Order: sequence, then structure tokens, then C-alpha cells
Amino acid sequence: MSEHVTRAFDAGARRYDLLTSLNPGYHAHLRRAATALAEAVPHARTIVDLGCGSGASTRALLDAFGAGVRIIGVDASPGMLAEARAKQWPASVTFQQGRAGALGDVLDGPVDGVLACYLFRNVPADARDAALRDTHDHLAPGGALVAQDYALDGSPAPRAVWTTVALGVVRPLATVTGGNRALYSHLHRSVIDFDAPAAFADRLVAAGFDDVARSTVTGWQHQILHLFRARRPAQPVEGSLP
Repeated sequence: MSEHVTRAFDAGARRYDLLTSLNPGYHAHLRRAATALAEAVPHARTIVDLGCGSGASTRALLDAFGAGVRIIGVDASPGMLAEARAKQWPASVTFQQGRAGALGDVLDGPVDGVLACYLFRNVPADARDAALRDTHDHLAPGGALVAQDYALDGSPAPRAVWTTVALGVVRPLATVTGGNRALYSHLHRSVIDFDAPAAFADRLVAAGFDDVARSTVTGWQHQILHLFRARRPAQPVEGSLP
């Protein structure tokens, strides 16, 4: 995530939970992603919430895994982390400032699973492959990544729906509620510029993942919001972390 995007998230942190609460299905989709990770690694001991933001995805992970699993929320934005830390959490949940692509700075060893919701489109395209490889390398063999994000395949209808909602609904709501307008302008553009779903799946394979699968949702976000599942092979790859 670039410094200017991090600053935009800092500026919008105080109103972020309010804005997401106005997004129908937002928390249900986070629960869906967290449940997919719990199904992929049912015996996990340590999970990372990469790009945890204000903690909504962390809460979904806590609900899916329970308080017996260590959950580490990682985010680049101090403002978003402050919002997350202000909530009530069991001792098994902690938060660290860090970035995708540099998990070694915050982790003390491999983890069993990584959840990354609405994250990788905020990683610059020229750094995205390295960030995915870093995520892969910090998973234990057999560990899983679940990534959820907005992505368009070039079809005109999903692009038109996304532009209408982002510019006609989300950005005005951000203005009215005192959210950071620049953040939601970035939201619109970041989705337009992000990989197509198939291209992102190809990046996962190139980063070393296998069992890569993707799906979309129903409703107005059909072919806009996608869930990607991927696994680090059970046998360590030469050159990867043990």
C-alpha cells in the first residue's frame, strides 16, 4: 500500500465503521470469507488478518475460529489500527502495524492461515506478486489464504454497476457522514485498475499457491465481489520459509 493511500485510510478511520455499516451485505461477506478460511484450516493455531483495517474482518475471524486460536491483525494504517484496538477483544487477538509483502517484520514464525479482505487491490501492481509470494512463504506447508476483493473482468455491465454505486452512492455518503472523500474516490479507481479475477488467480499460482479457486456473490455485487481460495503446498518449496 502506498503512503498516500495509507494516509487516506488514516483520515477516514473515524468514520470507516459507519460507512461500512451502510453497505448491505458487507459484514455477511466478511463472515463468508472467514468461514471459508476456517473450513480450509480447521485445526489452525495462528491466523493472520492481513489488512485488518478497523477490525471488522478480525471479528469475523474470531466468530469463525473462536478465542482458542491466535489471531494477529496486521495493517499499515495507524488510524485504522487505533479503531481496531479500541474494541473489546480476548487475549488471543492482537494487532500489529505492518504491510503486505513484509510479514517477516511482524511474525515470529509460519502461520496456518491468512485472511486478506479488500487488500491486494491496494497493493501497487508492481509490488503485488512479491506481496503474494511473501504471504505464501509465511504460511506453514498446507496453510491457506482466503482473499476477498472487488475485481472486474472487463464486462461492461459489472463495470457500469460498480461506477454507479461507487460514485453515485458511496462517495456522496462519505461526504454526508464526514468520511474521507479522497478515500472513496480511491476505492472507485482501485477497483477499475485492479486485476481481472482470472488474472489475480494466475498471480496466486505464480506465487506458488495450489488448489486455487474463486467464486463470486449473488445480488448487485455479482461478478464484482470475488472470493479467492488458495493453499501453500503441503510439501515445502525450495527457497521458501520452513
